[in-house]
This record gives sequence, structure tokens and C-alpha cells, in this order.
Amino acid sequence: MQPVALAVVGLFDPGEAPLFVALCALAGLVASFAMDVAMVQQEEGFTPAYVAAAVLLRVSPEDVGFLGANVVHHAVGVLAGALYALLYLVLALLLPVGPVVGRVGVVPHVVAAVVVVLFIYSFFAHVVLPRAGRSIYEERSTAVCGQWLRSSLVFGAGFVLVAPFLTAVV
Repeated sequence: MQPVALAVVGLFDPGEAPLFVALCALAGLVASFAMDVAMVQQEEGFTPAYVAAAVLLRVSPEDVGFLGANVVHHAVGVLAGALYALLYLVLALLLPVGPVVGRVGVVPHVVAAVVVVLFIYSFFAHVVLPRAGRSIYEERSTAVCGQWLRSSLVFGAGFVLVAPFLTAVV
């Protein structure tokens, strides 16, 4: 196999890397929409999205509108998809490819998706939520973190399913 990350899996021409990253970012957006379904069915609703937007905008969560919360939430999904793509390309150098689904090797695909889900959950729980304001952090942090964990798992499951199909066009 060739030493270039894209060619090491035997699936891509190195010139296709930007398209691969863009398609993974799109998969992240689609997975964030799946995450919306999980969020609205839970007691805290879109609270994690409001908290993330509040930290980014440096305002209180009560001052964040629905549109702002959704824009931040879905933008993070896009960024998570791009992060996955970069991580996948590195892991494709280090791990066996395993079976191929679409145009991604299953082993680096699953490992990269798990790492991204753990990162987005941990970043929210340990960086974003504590900065959101003492009232949420002290009163509802356990509930919000639990919801974020469940929602993150839905994001991960959606991403694991969608990314191979979207990247198959590369």
C-alpha cells in the first residue's frame, strides 16, 4: 500500500481529500439532524444547544434564541464531521482497513467515529457546560450531561450509518 493517508486505504486519489472532508462534514450535518430528534424527546430538550450557543456568544443561555441555538448546534455537527474525516485519514495509516463499506474501511471508520463522539461529549461536559453559568451547572448539570450523552450517541450512530453512503460518491 502507498504511504499517503488517502492511498493507504486504496480507496481515494489524494486529490479527492477535500471532497472527502466536505462529504464527511455533510454527514455530520445529517447526523446532527438525527440528534435533533433525540433531543426533542428528552426532558431537557434543546438545552445543550442553548448552553453551547451561550458559551460561544458569551451570553446567558436564557438570552439565546432558538435560531442561534440551532445554528451553533448544526455548525458543531459539520465541524465534527470534518474532524472525523481528518481523524479517519490518520487512522487509515495506522489501523487495518477491514471490510469496506461505501468507500471507507470499517475499522478506521468506527474508531474515528467513536473518538469524535467521545470528544464532543467530553468537550461539552467538561468545558462548555461549566462555562455556561453557575445556575445550570449547579442545578441541572447532571441531567443536561446525561441528555448530551444520549444525544451524542445518536449523533454517532447516525454518522456511522450516513458517512459511508455519502462518501461513496468520491
